[in-house]
Amino acid sequence: MASFDFGCRPTMIGTMPGTDPAAACALVKRYLKDIPAWPQLPERSFRENMYAQYSEGFPGVVIEGERIYVDRSQDLNGPLEKLYAAYVANDPADFGISAGYAAGLHHFLGMTDLNPLAVKGHVTGPVSWGLTVTDQDRKPVLYDETLADAAAKLLRLKATWMEGELSKLSRNTIIFLDEPYMSSFGSAFVAISKEKVQALIGEVFGGIKGLKGVHCCGNTDWSVLLGTGLDILSFDAYNYAGSLALYPAEVKRFLGRPGAIAWGIVPNSPENLAKESVDSLKDRLEEAMAPFTRNGIRFRDLVAQSLVTPSCTLMPLKTTEAVVRAFELLNDLSQAMRSRYL
Repeated sequence: MASFDFGCRPTMIGTMPGTDPAAACALVKRYLKDIPAWPQLPERSFRENMYAQYSEGFPGVVIEGERIYVDRSQDLNGPLEKLYAAYVANDPADFGISAGYAAGLHHFLGMTDLNPLAVKGHVTGPVSWGLTVTDQDRKPVLYDETLADAAAKLLRLKATWMEGELSKLSRNTIIFLDEPYMSSFGSAFVAISKEKVQALIGEVFGGIKGLKGVHCCGNTDWSVLLGTGLDILSFDAYNYAGSLALYPAEVKRFLGRPGAIAWGIVPNSPENLAKESVDSLKDRLEEAMAPFTRNGIRFRDLVAQSLVTPSCTLMPLKTTEAVVRAFELLNDLSQAMRSRYL
């Protein structure tokens, strides 16, 4: 695990409203001093959409307007060979993320005045990427064995490249896989097995040397994600705290590794954000944590093995003022929890 203590410190999921990478990074630097994360800015361009953002280098990929797909009428053999050669050599140099796809990342990497305990990056997970990106006939690439495997290997190379870049800012790195579509796991929409999910996530994790996390912003079968090699489980604790409490034994084993939980406790809707305070969120977080302390885990230890985050993307907040309020609540909540329990 980490060579620093989590201690209920704040960080974020990734996506922010706005189009100015300098302004976004300035907010990150101001409010997330210990564990800053680079900002994704999808309002800049469709290429910064969380699926298009990680598509550079995928065989046959096409971006047309606001659609991304794989053109299988192309000869994919050469591009697939290039991808697999880089994978075998563990050489991500040709599969990085350019500034046109992640302006926030590149501005973040150029910041020389950070002094973080760790830095956080994020890559779209292979299940969600594979369900969203389709071929020209709108069949998700996840359901094509060759393309699904290629997607996991591409995302692994992206994660390896990103971690290498972030490690220039801090020796402690955290890479999250964002898996929103895991909230549909077990439905007809996500018709794949638990074993397949874990294998795909494990493939991407294999390229990450530092801390590995998964973020899912809805309800899911948490045993599937807890059964992977993740170090940090990130979830929307504001809306779905009760869903994780249904897996006390799995969570206890995970924390015993030791693992950590990122509690997405600051709401990302303007209406809920406006009605909450540090005290109300502290009460809500303590209530969300309480069920796990009935299973032989000390409350203080649980707090020590936690991070606090917004519930998910900050995009619904739309304005800088609302984002600032979310960050202020996040910071003040972290300080309240740390002074009370640590």
